[in-house]
Amino acid sequence: MNQYQSEFNMRKVKTYLLIGGSVIILLLFIRSTFVILQPTERGVVFRKYSSGLDVTQVHTEGLNIIAPWNDMIVFDIMEQQIEETMDVLSQDGLAISMDVSLRYRPKPAEIGHLYQAFRKDYVNNLIRPELRSAVRRIIGQYTPEELYATKRQEIETRIEMNTRTILDTNHVELKALLFRSIKLPVSIQKSIEDKLTAEQEAQKYKYLIEKEKQEAERRRIDAEGKAAANRILNASLTPNILKEKGIVATEELAKSSNAKVVLIGSSKDGLPIILGDN
Repeated sequence: MNQYQSEFNMRKVKTYLLIGGSVIILLLFIRSTFVILQPTERGVVFRKYSSGLDVTQVHTEGLNIIAPWNDMIVFDIMEQQIEETMDVLSQDGLAISMDVSLRYRPKPAEIGHLYQAFRKDYVNNLIRPELRSAVRRIIGQYTPEELYATKRQEIETRIEMNTRTILDTNHVELKALLFRSIKLPVSIQKSIEDKLTAEQEAQKYKYLIEKEKQEAERRRIDAEGKAAANRILNASLTPNILKEKGIVATEELAKSSNAKVVLIGSSKDGLPIILGDN
């Protein structure tokens, strides 16, 4: 009875082991065959026993079915950011510390080519080295003053365009590049700021002088206009016109109820002389 029970238990254990092994194999099979990709993921298949990496077909989000003996290489295509702090030399050999941010994403349709060229570590094998190279090469063509103030936007644009071109040909899309900070030696920075302040004051002084010149010109033109008007008016006032206006004015005064008018002879121009009080 004990021997029979022992054999029964052994068969039972073997059955459980067989079932357990089958379940594990089935799970592994399902896991290798059915691959679910998230919305920000894309995948390419590596056929290790036949044609190798399939760079032409990119698998998209959702359920994807592949042969269990193949591998799905998954890439995150979400926009990402790296930040670089580096020391570079300006045109005159001055050391400058810079913080640069770069936002990027792998091109979804080209992840097979990207993996083929750089594997998954394309950030350290491609993006960082090319960004550093572009920054050092272009910064070396400018002075600290141009970098700090007058041509900062131009420098950023050149570095971005240079980096974008290189990444674009290597299956990565550059979204944006920004200078977060530029640190110069304190003495150089103060010298540049003092120079910029002096230039601003000079521009302000030049503006005020120009404004005064324009105001003086305006007053001159106004005075000339008034003088010309007076000359025209004087030329038009003949003796007869003046006499007529005097007569009209005398008549108006005579009609006034607030004045007592006394006519005493006449003036040399033929107009009466009027004396009066209230």
